[in-house]
Amino acid sequence: MKSAVETLNPTRVRLTVEVPFEELKPSLDAAYKKINQQVTVPGFRKGKIPARVIDQRFGRGAVLEEAVNDALPKFYTEAVNEGELNPLGQPEVDITELKDNESLTFTAEVDIRPTVEIPDYSGIEVTVDAVEVSDEDVEKSVEQLRERFATTSAVERAAAEGDIVTVDLEAKVDGEVLEDGVAQGVNYTIGSGELLEGIDEAVTGLEAGGTATFTSELKGGSAQGKEAEVKVDVTEVKARELPELDDDFAQLASEFDTLDELKADSRKRLERSRAFEQATQAQEKVLDALLELVEVPLPEKLLEEEVRTRKHNLEHHQLGQMGLTLEAYLKIQEKTAEEFDAELQQQAEKGIKTQFVLDELVNREKLSVSQEELTEHLMRRAQSSGMSPDQFAQAVVEGGQVPMLVGEVARGKALAVVVEAATVKDSNGEVVDLDEEDEVEAAVETVEAAEGTEQESAEKSES
Repeated sequence: MKSAVETLNPTRVRLTVEVPFEELKPSLDAAYKKINQQVTVPGFRKGKIPARVIDQRFGRGAVLEEAVNDALPKFYTEAVNEGELNPLGQPEVDITELKDNESLTFTAEVDIRPTVEIPDYSGIEVTVDAVEVSDEDVEKSVEQLRERFATTSAVERAAAEGDIVTVDLEAKVDGEVLEDGVAQGVNYTIGSGELLEGIDEAVTGLEAGGTATFTSELKGGSAQGKEAEVKVDVTEVKARELPELDDDFAQLASEFDTLDELKADSRKRLERSRAFEQATQAQEKVLDALLELVEVPLPEKLLEEEVRTRKHNLEHHQLGQMGLTLEAYLKIQEKTAEEFDAELQQQAEKGIKTQFVLDELVNREKLSVSQEELTEHLMRRAQSSGMSPDQFAQAVVEGGQVPMLVGEVARGKALAVVVEAATVKDSNGEVVDLDEEDEVEAAVETVEAAEGTEQESAEKSES
């Protein structure tokens, strides 16, 4: 077999492969055997039909076609290895010549991973938010904890903001009650904004047994997006009572004996959380700065497929789970379809560029992923997907996604190397020394976000 590589552009090549006919013989024998098992010829036992009879009855061309289809993947792979290529996606194959008992010639056009030159990145400098936790932040955190330990009791008075009302709802459009527009026994906290727009004003001031009507645009269901007249009946009003902020509350809500100890712990947790947010911000800004330094030609077909995949995942998974159509989503985001498509294109370009650049760094820095690192990453991904680690691991293995997860961690480590070499300052002008554990974990999350892989792999694991 002989092969030649023609570069069509920096991301696409054409392979021309010439195969002597004798190298087709194993596939030709397999073709006769396969046809033998599929056909019946009077006078011959199944599987014992001579090759010349098959040629006469079914045509030599049918046998050659079967043989070539069987052999092409093998010869294509040999040509790719011979040319030391990194193909992306499936090739477009064209059989240019097939001479019986002489030779087979075919071409294969395929996108390839472009050559990426990584320049010196040690001069990258970014500014991130300072890690600052105020007394007000601590008070807010403790107040949120206090809310979780609130108790409720029925009251005989008009409902007010913060009360929990139990309501029955009935929605009409054009005077007709919707089949899916009736709900009973719904608990709603006034002022939370978790139900229909206009319900707060309707129920405020009503006592148990009170009724009101209001109009609202429906956010889901059969009449999504339409104006509906909604009747609301209040069946119960409950007031929320918060526990006193004292040492007894600290003992009730935590492992601490005093409120001061609880507040000190809340401050530490907030500082830890904001340090991780700072690390993530540093990763994102350094990644953007790195990508600006590198010229990366993007394979056209790969980019088209990436845009399609991202749009499909958003439309059929993320929005579907929220009960939204793409049109409704665009309306909420106040974007035109053209603006959305342009944004999606930009995200896809960044995702592919991120992968190419960081993969080159992985190779250059000879970075590897340990079993422990892979396990930690898998457990975090399992948690975000809502699956147990064992379930997620099984889904990953069965879906053939282990190399993808290894790649994510490796690229995260590559980004962490760049961040380590860069200068990171906070908004106060102080040089930030990022925690190594935070740095790598934040880097992996940044890579996932840029490549759009977290949602995609979660969907594959669930399907």
